[in-house]
Amino acid sequence: MTQQPEYLFETSWEVCNRVGGIYAVLSTRAASMVRQYGENNVYFFGPDLWSADKPSPYFTESRSLLRKWREEAHQRGIEARVGHWNVPGKPIAILIKFGQYFDRKNEIYGHFWDKFGVDSIAAYGDYDESSMFGYATGVAMESLYNYLGLYDKPVCAHFNEWMTSFGLFYVKEHLPQVGTLFTTHATSIGRSIAGNQKPLYDYMSGYDGDQMARELNMVSKHSTEKQAAHHADCFTTVSDITNIECRQLLGKAADVVTPNGFEKDFVPQGQQMTTARRKARTLLKKVAEKVLGYDIKDNTIFVGTGGRYEYKNKGLDVFMHALRKALDHSHELTREIVAFILVPAWIWGPREDLIEALNNNTKLNSWNRFTTHELRDYEHDNIMGAQRWFGLNNADYQKVKFIFV
Repeated sequence: MTQQPEYLFETSWEVCNRVGGIYAVLSTRAASMVRQYGENNVYFFGPDLWSADKPSPYFTESRSLLRKWREEAHQRGIEARVGHWNVPGKPIAILIKFGQYFDRKNEIYGHFWDKFGVDSIAAYGDYDESSMFGYATGVAMESLYNYLGLYDKPVCAHFNEWMTSFGLFYVKEHLPQVGTLFTTHATSIGRSIAGNQKPLYDYMSGYDGDQMARELNMVSKHSTEKQAAHHADCFTTVSDITNIECRQLLGKAADVVTPNGFEKDFVPQGQQMTTARRKARTLLKKVAEKVLGYDIKDNTIFVGTGGRYEYKNKGLDVFMHALRKALDHSHELTREIVAFILVPAWIWGPREDLIEALNNNTKLNSWNRFTTHELRDYEHDNIMGAQRWFGLNNADYQKVKFIFV
């Protein structure tokens, strides 16, 4: 018998943490979830990556909301901040600290190897951070479930992407009565195959996920994602083509394909849209002129792309090639083009000279006419490498320019 949940717990690395497209997916359906299930029945869990000096612009903390639970959770070693996600619907958001579990990392990895067959022996980089976040989230979900006394209520816990899989394993073990959903928006090994210049879809039927994980040094991420797909009560993905990946690379087709959707008010309408576009255009022009060091024409065309910094998978290579082609045919252009690439990169931070120029309305005279932030490695950055190779020098006489935000 199918039973509708009364309470929803959902987690992602991108809750109150804008990184890529999953932020848009979750944040734009939050209002519908709150309307359907009630504002006190929907809880989003995300990583607490912020500090007092650098507060999250996506989260408004509440000292009174779930105050007693926070106090009880603190006694159990759970460090959490509670408030609201600053998106339509203002759902309850719980930001979780997870650093306290690093000392137990090997113990946790060993236990989940024994219990779920997750191979963490080759773990490195962001696998550790993500896994400890997932584990901490599972512990917090259990604590909140007990505090709310949901023992006789149908509860569903939804885990997005491999980064939250350790939370799923924890809930499966400690709260078996809670229904678990696991969603992959694109398989980790599929991303890796494509990102390593291999033809993913042309030879899909010839790929073995486990073998490719060993070849591409993706064993741990692939393993935890695969086991989450197999152990979740319901495994979903977001498109039919991604489901082909799941079937071939994870050894399990999705139980349900759930296409991504957006709230109707995701894009402003009418005068609101006109005002938003005018405001954005003014800001883009101001930033471009400061970075470039010279004025640009009022009828300049602004274009942009954004998302995760996956140079090939997200089409950034195609975008840079398009700019080069436009530059090659610039004699045919009747208006100048300034392209913005808005992706999170490996940076030191915002450029201090640019901040000063924006605040004081002064001109910049710098060799760096390309980036708004100081990159840690200009030489090996893919976008900057394409800039040099394609001759996109941002000279004032060139009709095609780009700004790397």
